[in-house]
Amino acid sequence: MILMHDIVRDGKPVLRKVAQPLTFPLSDKYKKLADDMMEYLINSQDPKIAEKHQLRAGVGLAAPQVGEGVQMAALLVPNDKGEIIFKETFVNPKIISESVRKVCLAEGEGCLSVDKNIEGYVPRPDKLKIRYYTVDGEEKTIRLKDYPAIVASHEIDHLNGHLFYDRINKENPFTLDEDTIVIS
Repeated sequence: MILMHDIVRDGKPVLRKVAQPLTFPLSDKYKKLADDMMEYLINSQDPKIAEKHQLRAGVGLAAPQVGEGVQMAALLVPNDKGEIIFKETFVNPKIISESVRKVCLAEGEGCLSVDKNIEGYVPRPDKLKIRYYTVDGEEKTIRLKDYPAIVASHEIDHLNGHLFYDRINKENPFTLDEDTIVIS
């Protein structure tokens, strides 16, 4: 079981390196990693389990965040009622197209690997088309928009050595393009 002490924190080199693609079939090690990352997200969103194990809630977890520099990320995205609207583990994901229109969260973003609160809007594409492989090696192409697109973009950024605060406007953290959608 992945616990908070297993999460790599900001400042560690693995978070700033481009993760390596995986080959199929996945080794047992990487299948277990995929299961463990998804289990963390499920547990972190369960108030009783999260409290018992002192887990910070997460909606996504990328392999570099647990010290593995490989192209894998688990996503477990709830809606505002707590119902899961997107659940998948991406292997070797690639964004193949994105909208010009941006979206961001009104409260900004956080990250399991970043312990401090960094204020500011994090503009991301409102719509994404992503090609990826499942853990079983099945190739898929999906379209995501709004909150699921934000989460997917955040996790794919991890696989490319970027953290959410890299996207915040340094001079004016709360400045956005006119047509940016703000989700509260």
